[in-house]
Amino acid sequence: MARLAGIALALLFPALTQAASAPAELAGEARARIDGAIDRAIAEKRIVGTVVLISQDGKLVYQRAAGLADREAKRPMQVDTTFRLSSVSKPIVSAAALVLVDQGKLSLDDPVTKWLPDFRPKLASGTAPTITVRQLLTHTSGLGYKFAEKPDSAYYKAGVSDGFDELRISLDENVRRLATAPLFNAPGEAWRYSVSIDVLGAVLEKASGKALPQVVAETVTQPLGMRDTGFWAKNPARLAVPYHDAKPAPAPMDDPYVMPFGEGGRMTYSPSRALDPKAFPSAGAGMVGSAPDVMRLLEAVRTGGKPILKAATAESMMRNQIGSLMGPGPGAGFGFGGAVVVDPAAAKTPQSAGTWNWGGVYGHNWFVDPARKLTVVAFTNTAPEGLWGKFTTDLRDAVYESVR
Repeated sequence: MARLAGIALALLFPALTQAASAPAELAGEARARIDGAIDRAIAEKRIVGTVVLISQDGKLVYQRAAGLADREAKRPMQVDTTFRLSSVSKPIVSAAALVLVDQGKLSLDDPVTKWLPDFRPKLASGTAPTITVRQLLTHTSGLGYKFAEKPDSAYYKAGVSDGFDELRISLDENVRRLATAPLFNAPGEAWRYSVSIDVLGAVLEKASGKALPQVVAETVTQPLGMRDTGFWAKNPARLAVPYHDAKPAPAPMDDPYVMPFGEGGRMTYSPSRALDPKAFPSAGAGMVGSAPDVMRLLEAVRTGGKPILKAATAESMMRNQIGSLMGPGPGAGFGFGGAVVVDPAAAKTPQSAGTWNWGGVYGHNWFVDPARKLTVVAFTNTAPEGLWGKFTTDLRDAVYESVR
């Protein structure tokens, strides 16, 4: 029945469904479950388009592009469509930092002031505590994100950029502004999602003596053959149009587009940032890339780090680095570049303990389950459905029901 339902949806929505051209090993009921999760999300107008890749034990077992990259122009989604990565940038830049650690150019325990002498944000008491590179990587630095704060907060008053908005300032200027705002807590005392990775980007520039885009290219994207990934769109014609959740169907994002977040916060998107070389390279939210490129990185980390990282360093990315601190959700800790499932029951997930995962506010989700030798990349052009909506849980559950 599941297979028939998938076929029926494909027939009902021929303009919105595109079969993958590359080999896919999942077949029958297994493939139908995953196809069904994708087809339902498109048919119910929860997402406009998606690219989903599944790798198991180093073999690509499922690959599909579905829906539309540009609904108004009726441009179909392709496997190599590029997306505004938002926080999918984080594991890429985190890997670049760890390459420099492996090379001896940077230490996890370096104080940030070794590289950025003027970066001395203070606590409410007026003291300026030491922040380490490790604390930047794990979001335990005491920094925060502007989008999670109310408009009268210190981050707004300082004019800090979240990295996916359009402020015509330099990376150095953004870091300078950030240093004028008070820390939310002492470094190491709590996990708080933050612009820490943007500060890390500035550290990488000083530690390497090169601009951040060059550092990331030389340490990560070029060695891994991530040809479509960088800080600005290399081929704008292949870039997916971004949409936001709306009724009766997702709507194209304005520029800027402001989305309410939490209790009084707001996310400000600037889609044109991906096309603007004058926008500073945001290590935490500013990259552009494709699903196959990100799969290359995640699989490299899962399988021991070659050709960019030492095996122990790659393994550390997927290991909880924050101890007993409360992470981004129940049953979750945090590694380098993503969360780590510590307690699957508490997290209410079929994923194994040790699963490394994160996403992006433009509508993306990925996870690596080392115990199952399983890696899944699911990019959409619809926010926030593709980040934390029903599509993500439906797809995750279909994968675990299908891949054994």
